[in-house]
Amino acid sequence: MRMQLPLIRTSNETHPGGRSALTCRFRCGDACFHPAPNTSDNPYVGDVIAGALSRRSVMRAAAVVTVAGAAGAGVGLASPAAAAEKGTGGAGRHRPAKGARGLRFDAVAPNTADAVTVPDGYRQNIVIRWGEPILRGAPAFDPEKQTAAAQAGQFGYNNDFLSLLPLPGERNRQLLVANHEYTDEVLMFRGYDAAAPTREQVEIAWAAHGLSAVVVEGDRRSGKLTAVPRHPLNRRVTATTEFRLTGPAAGSDLLKTSADPTGTKVLGTLNNCSGGTTPWGTTLHGEENFNQYFANASRATDKRYGIGTAASERKWERFDKRFDVAQEPNEAHRFGYVVELDPYDPTSTPRKHTPLGRFKHEGATVRLTHDGRPVVYSGDDERFDYFYKFVGTKRMKKGSSRAAREHNLGLLDEGTLYVARLTGDSPAIEIDGTGKLPADGEFDGSGEWIPLATANADGAVSHVDGMTAEEVFVFTRLAGDKVGATKMDRPEDIEPNPHTGKVYVALTNNTNRGVGTNAPADEANPRNANKHGQVLELTERWNRADSTRFAWTLFLVAGDPEDPATYFAGFPKDDVSPISCPDNVAFDPHGNLWISTDGAQLGFHDGLFGVATKGERRGELKQFLTMPIGAETCGPVIQDRRVLVSVQHPGEISGATVEKPASTWPDGAGRIVRPSVVAVWRADGDDIGV
Repeated sequence: MRMQLPLIRTSNETHPGGRSALTCRFRCGDACFHPAPNTSDNPYVGDVIAGALSRRSVMRAAAVVTVAGAAGAGVGLASPAAAAEKGTGGAGRHRPAKGARGLRFDAVAPNTADAVTVPDGYRQNIVIRWGEPILRGAPAFDPEKQTAAAQAGQFGYNNDFLSLLPLPGERNRQLLVANHEYTDEVLMFRGYDAAAPTREQVEIAWAAHGLSAVVVEGDRRSGKLTAVPRHPLNRRVTATTEFRLTGPAAGSDLLKTSADPTGTKVLGTLNNCSGGTTPWGTTLHGEENFNQYFANASRATDKRYGIGTAASERKWERFDKRFDVAQEPNEAHRFGYVVELDPYDPTSTPRKHTPLGRFKHEGATVRLTHDGRPVVYSGDDERFDYFYKFVGTKRMKKGSSRAAREHNLGLLDEGTLYVARLTGDSPAIEIDGTGKLPADGEFDGSGEWIPLATANADGAVSHVDGMTAEEVFVFTRLAGDKVGATKMDRPEDIEPNPHTGKVYVALTNNTNRGVGTNAPADEANPRNANKHGQVLELTERWNRADSTRFAWTLFLVAGDPEDPATYFAGFPKDDVSPISCPDNVAFDPHGNLWISTDGAQLGFHDGLFGVATKGERRGELKQFLTMPIGAETCGPVIQDRRVLVSVQHPGEISGATVEKPASTWPDGAGRIVRPSVVAVWRADGDDIGV
């Protein structure tokens, strides 16, 4: 029997989307409290019934999984029961639980412990914390004496996406690249006055945004991972680092400012959420809620991106006019792109690729076509917005020569940008907004990728009536509106399965679905007032990444398994962990999908989950770890013998401050709360979940 969901309640004030009010304030500018920017009347999934590409696959398990574990207690790093892990002596061989290969661990119980809680027989360590020096000359972290110059040489704030890259010739070392999505000033600065931030505080925040590249070293006797300070490849990219705009929109009048009349150079990157690692050895980073940093917009200058008409939360416009839309109406057009970083060249200029479109990119993940061209998937993390695909025209060159690397750095500047339109195969009357499965037993149907614009070496062509190619790339949301793209429930991370080629889309939630005059439930988004989210599975025609047709099914409909409005790919629901608000996704070496959550709405903390995607255990979902108070799970990296996660915004609870912290993670009482990266491994040194 599945364990009963504990009756857990927290005092954290939450917004409709599930996050704490403090998180909404600093992360996305209270997006849930503003009308959804998409007011188009695009058709719903259920408006057309077409099932030619739909498929049926309801799998039942042959074995029963006992979901076991106990809530962690105390502060910092903890297993479900600290005494149980100590009892193994750290070296004893832990007997794995039954389950799909890669998921043979005892599921962690939902809890509200102020700790990272991991399964029995697993250990963990903090790889790096906010403020730890990574560049030569950077001082040790001192929150009471922090400066912008110090922060520019230290690991940034609120780490999100993570990538681990190989370092040939350096044994046991890898190159870690991390996003730093946003800053939470009330948890960074003692006595912070939101109405009157100082220049130093603002410049520290600029330096705490962006990206970090830092070499990490693994312990030969365990899975422990530690940062290597002052390595030549270590790098910080901040809100004031110079970037290069690339693609046909670069140089457009839409991107020119008084500081950059060429429209090709941008200072900084903001709100980098998730990302991806390319086959040619670079990393991609999605600029998400960039709108919140800009002030004094109007309907004429906003163009459907949710930029406020008053002062911004952080008041950056007081210290740099580029954040004042009334003075620099085009500056905001230079954010909202996919950034590409060459982490092996710390002197390189990062790029913002305009052909991948401008919207609130959750991330960008890459695979290659059968003939070696890049395909990039990205979701627009907004209620009722869309998800996209870019298909390149140039083939990747193999090798690490300078010529090959330079060629590959231009792969994302030529190709076609598409947006998704989905059609359900069930009668509209069977989709009633409750999440009840239609008569055919699945939420599924067919879909197509609608071309928006094609970028060529000598220019670009628009496929959207009434818009130029430059306008498509800069006002991509408007292009999606015009071609009738499908309104989704906050499409976030998108990841192709390297084993099967199927593509998985995390749809976090949408509490506005079907409320008032908002778009009602449809087959791909089947619940009104959807607070738990779902995971969509795409099968592209002929399993080709460059196909413009696909079949789709809802792989997971999240929530408490005892709720009839949940679905786990047909797997028995008494044998799975409860899950809410899927956000980032990744795959392990066995082809299992791993899901991190953001804003779980079942009364317990966010966590990381693994779920089988094929075989008789398809849909078997198990919780691997949980977060401390107020934290979100981000950036999962799943290797053979190590799992890496970002613990983002710990202690971010309404009313919390430096003086009155809501969490004491990771360093205990009396120490400032610090977002950090955590590594988890098996105590016996064997592979994860086998």
